[in-house]
Amino acid sequence: MNPMPNVDADEQEILSAFEKGRLKSVATKSELEKFRAAARATSVKDRRVNIRLSSIDLTDIQARALEEGMPYQTLIASVLHKYVSGRLVEKANPGMDRSGSTSRKRTAG
Repeated sequence: MNPMPNVDADEQEILSAFEKGRLKSVATKSELEKFRAAARATSVKDRRVNIRLSSIDLTDIQARALEEGMPYQTLIASVLHKYVSGRLVEKANPGMDRSGSTSRKRTAG
């Protein structure tokens, strides 16, 4: 049985190698410093923002954050950061048309 939940055999093998000290970094000192600087810059949360979301969207965000193992506010901040840095890639959704509208018709209620 897997000693850690949600860890497959490949991940367990990597974790085991790491814990035994068999993994070595291939990054140069300048690359590591660049990564550290980027991590510091993106981890500083110095502004507060209030937004209004639908209950359904918030529930879905909270569920997704739970699946990812992170607080929902962190997930929201991560998605926003990826969007503004141009790293958020939209995948095709068969239920959506090119305008982003759902192809399902809503009934008046």
